[in-house]
Amino acid sequence: MEDRETTVRSRELGEGLRAAMRGAGLSGTDVARKLGWSQGRVSRLLSGKRGGTEIEVVSFLTICEVRGAERERLLQLSHEQSRPGWLQQHGDRLPKQLRTLIDHEDKAVSIDHFEPVMVPGLLQTGDYARALISAVVNVPTEEVEDRVAARLTRQSLFSRRPPVRFCYFLHEFVLRLPVGTSHIMSDQLHHLLRMSVRPHITLRVVPAAIGVHAGIAGQFELMEFTEFKPVVYLDSETSCLFLEEPVEIAAYRRVLHDLADKALDEGQSRELIASLATELYPSGEDRDERA
Repeated sequence: MEDRETTVRSRELGEGLRAAMRGAGLSGTDVARKLGWSQGRVSRLLSGKRGGTEIEVVSFLTICEVRGAERERLLQLSHEQSRPGWLQQHGDRLPKQLRTLIDHEDKAVSIDHFEPVMVPGLLQTGDYARALISAVVNVPTEEVEDRVAARLTRQSLFSRRPPVRFCYFLHEFVLRLPVGTSHIMSDQLHHLLRMSVRPHITLRVVPAAIGVHAGIAGQFELMEFTEFKPVVYLDSETSCLFLEEPVEIAAYRRVLHDLADKALDEGQSRELIASLATELYPSGEDRDERA
């Protein structure tokens, strides 16, 4: 009996097939009976613990009467299952990988995140997110508000029960890089202070004074799950990558371990954020107004 580890593609495929089944008003037993499959075969396909073949997925979608774009998406997922790592090209349109990221964040029991340049999306204020996204030349103006809304919606994860454990490592440059007006930056830094005292959030600053560090290669997010193996998420201008191989996960764990050794502790981090908020944005006014 096939019993391989769940992959990112298989999990998303399973989620999509379950949604299709519910939409058709069918149960797993109904599908098994209609297709002449065993109940176990259906369960493995829906749980993401068994990647479905194209023929199986086509049969399942036909029974559930799934058509159009969703049918094409699920068939594409069945093709992508065998790829080592999942590179999704999204160009300048609203990234379709956001659905995958949200799905995995929602299932995670812990999330460790390193950011060298900007405030992580889950910790951004609306104004900061808007200023940041507006500055990206490859984002059409008409998509900015949709992306801001999607980013803010993800923050409902902080209220999930049972709670997710978050650990953020932010390089000091994140706090010093002006994004939008001084008022926006002041609000953002104070928002970080408010979030840093929540019981399930650890926020630590990697000071610039240490120089080169283990996270120099860039941003990443390590998500841990109860039932699935860990996943590392990387993001860039035109693509995103989900890493699943044990050797890859181990490499990012080593980076996190080194960052934990070098970063300021939580209290020191809050002191630095507060001091920079006072030093750089004392009144929240625009720089040109203070000049």
